[in-house]
Amino acid sequence: MNYFRLADMKSLLLRTDEWYRRRIRMVIWKQWKRIGTKLANLLKLGVSKAKAWEWASTRKAFWHTANSFILTTTITTERLRKAGYVFFADCYQKVRLKT
Repeated sequence: MNYFRLADMKSLLLRTDEWYRRRIRMVIWKQWKRIGTKLANLLKLGVSKAKAWEWASTRKAFWHTANSFILTTTITTERLRKAGYVFFADCYQKVRLKT
């Protein structure tokens, strides 16, 4: 980040972060594996039972599901930050403010 702090690359890092968050959601969705596990975890995240069942039993691909309304509203950026994930745009902002 320090190497690129003089460059204006905020938009590039924001797009990269979008892709990164989607990839993390995909990996989480893959880790849940079974329909019952997906259902239980979606219910824990606050999704209604009908919608949780609908998305838990979906046959859509992992990458497609990672960008779905259900996962983007339940596995939010704030939840990912709490889990310890670091995003490029945040690091870039910290470095840019120092100069």
